Amino acid sequence: MTRPYQDYKMKQIKLELKQNLHDREKSCSCCAVDLFEEKPPLWKRQILIRSVISGVLLVIGLIAESLTPYKIIAQLMFIFTAAVSGKDIFTKAFRSVLKLRLDMNCLMSIAAFGAFFIGHGEEGAAVIFLFFVAEALEEYTGDNAKRSMSRLLKLAPDTARVRGIDKEIECHVHEISIGEIIVIRPGEKIPLDGKVVTGHSSVNESAITGESAPVEKTEGDEVFAGTMNEDGYLEVEVERRSEDTMLSRIIKLVEEAERKKSKTERFLDKFAGVYTPTVIGLAFVIFVFPTFMLGYPWDVWFYRALVLLVVSCPCALAISTPVAMVSAITSAARHGVLIKGATFLEELSRVRACAFDKTGTLTRGRLEVTDIIGFNSHSSQEVLSIAALLEARSGHPIAKAILRKAISEKIPLKEVNRFKAIKGMGLEAVINGKTYYAGAKNLLDSLAIKHPEELLHFEEEGKTSIFISDENDAIGVIALGDAIRENAPAIISHLRKLHIRTEMLTGDNKKVAALLAGKTGVDEYHAELLPEDKVKVVEDLALRFGSVAMVGDGVNDAPALAVANVGIAMGTIGSDVAIETADIALMHDDLSKIDYVISLSRKTMQVVKQNVIASIVIKGSLTVLASLGLINLWVAVGVGDMGLSLAVILNAMRLTRVKA
Repeated sequence: MTRPYQDYKMKQIKLELKQNLHDREKSCSCCAVDLFEEKPPLWKRQILIRSVISGVLLVIGLIAESLTPYKIIAQLMFIFTAAVSGKDIFTKAFRSVLKLRLDMNCLMSIAAFGAFFIGHGEEGAAVIFLFFVAEALEEYTGDNAKRSMSRLLKLAPDTARVRGIDKEIECHVHEISIGEIIVIRPGEKIPLDGKVVTGHSSVNESAITGESAPVEKTEGDEVFAGTMNEDGYLEVEVERRSEDTMLSRIIKLVEEAERKKSKTERFLDKFAGVYTPTVIGLAFVIFVFPTFMLGYPWDVWFYRALVLLVVSCPCALAISTPVAMVSAITSAARHGVLIKGATFLEELSRVRACAFDKTGTLTRGRLEVTDIIGFNSHSSQEVLSIAALLEARSGHPIAKAILRKAISEKIPLKEVNRFKAIKGMGLEAVINGKTYYAGAKNLLDSLAIKHPEELLHFEEEGKTSIFISDENDAIGVIALGDAIRENAPAIISHLRKLHIRTEMLTGDNKKVAALLAGKTGVDEYHAELLPEDKVKVVEDLALRFGSVAMVGDGVNDAPALAVANVGIAMGTIGSDVAIETADIALMHDDLSKIDYVISLSRKTMQVVKQNVIASIVIKGSLTVLASLGLINLWVAVGVGDMGLSLAVILNAMRLTRVKA
């Protein structure tokens, strides 16, 4: 038995063992603890059960107090309501007292006990119940982003078919090793990241890039877990294990980003730490001074002090910023924009200058046919046809660009004879019994064939010229260059309307830079730059405008991205370096995402300001009314706490509707 056959048999045995293991166990050990595991549905949660029980007890108590003479039953119902819904609240309040860090749980606990003490059991129970409901709503909203990320992760299948020697074996994705070949048929989702080794298909990558248009995939192209194979058969060599796929890494980074607090969030946290004890002190003064200094009824002013405690609870203020940031970061991830922290989202809203790398950012980063000119009555289509036939057997980037153009123009490719590469100059081949050449102008010079000198302006524009000729005359010329992105001028124009200065950075010569700057409409350009020169330009922009964003490919522009206030990497799908380098990563080569993420950042900060201002104004107004005895505990908790918190949450949820 030969060694290769032994290796194949061992592989087959391993695959069958994996299949047996998968059949015996519906989940593997790796799945036992899932970082992205969703919580049970809301209706199954203990929190909902407690809410329903507390609500029923409160209603029974109110009915007993209002419609029956059994007041003791009413008071017992109120006590049970507070006990069921306030279990966690009282526990947290006790712990915060032990740590000498008074929080909103302390405020509500004091208010509830005080209300029971002065005979307002219904209001004490209502305070705890409504605060419990408000906390549940906040938790549900926060979990909503995590559930969204969990659903994204579950886009990737749990199993994959591994190609064996003579059959396919279905295995759990955790059991598949790097280097194994998996099979994906039309209409199936790709389970793991890898490289296509066999097949051709269109793949919908919207789960990662937010771009709904399918992408053509053929041998050598990368594919990613969670994307949809639409219409072809693919065999893929696995390059990443299930926990390291691009989809998994995106979700982990988004979850980390949601935990990183912005400057505004950190300030509000510090403010709340001082605010709560101040409010408790103020409530104490409102009770003590009128009662013991002025001789007013103690129960009236004690009640007003309790209302003040509830009104002043900083719940809405505390969540005003984080709920908006989480909504924005999660929404951006669903649109193919990875924001690595609330700090960068906040900073982006302050940006007043944006520096763009040229190659791969304002341009496509690959050669494209830009001009085709025929000589001596030869049409441009005829020139392209001959050029495509000459270049069909070459693997040079110029040949690939010409072939792409020919395919897009639906030009048929015929058989050529006596194909020959002329080293350093071009190509020669026989087509329909006639010899043709394709190459730079030095090839034509060596053949003593004249070419129009006025076409040398292509070189001044930074384009590459390929001349096509027969044995006697030049037939035409094809110019190739790094084509500008179609939406680049529109995006630059829109940024100008937002009062953001735009500048282009490139290592190309000044003529090429000036030409592209004119086409895109950037305010200024800097040419012939080395990486360290780009850093200096970005630093100068920061000094002049205060806050600057740098947009690049995330690899060559790493130093400039790092020194900018916000570094934005374009088209980073598959690029580990780009994702690690940038503060914001655009998973698809789409300049419109720049416009989207800047608009999102500004709308997010608008929502934050609205939430903060509304919280302060409404809380302040209710505080005055509470001091004058014009509102009761029901209004304080229903409007000033739960109602305001719900309004802040709903306002923040509007950010999920910002369109890319």
